[in-house]
Amino acid sequence: MGRNLGQTNLRKRRRREDPMREFDRLPPVLRAWVAQAALPWRPRSVLRAYNNALARTGDQRHALDELRRLESVQLAKDARAMVM
Repeated sequence: MGRNLGQTNLRKRRRREDPMREFDRLPPVLRAWVAQAALPWRPRSVLRAYNNALARTGDQRHALDELRRLESVQLAKDARAMVM
């Protein structure tokens, strides 16, 4: 049975917790962001990155922009690895 990860060279990790329960605990703004994200973010990872960005910027919109930037960096890294 295939997984819903697509073709990627990015590192994959096994989960010990229930990802849906963690997803349900995210704030609504992050649940919406993760639902449209290009990469399969772990709820804990996206919450940590968001909280760090929010602490730095003090603004929810700028924190979400930082998440988009982090995701685009990972996508570019994966694209370079796929070409090689």
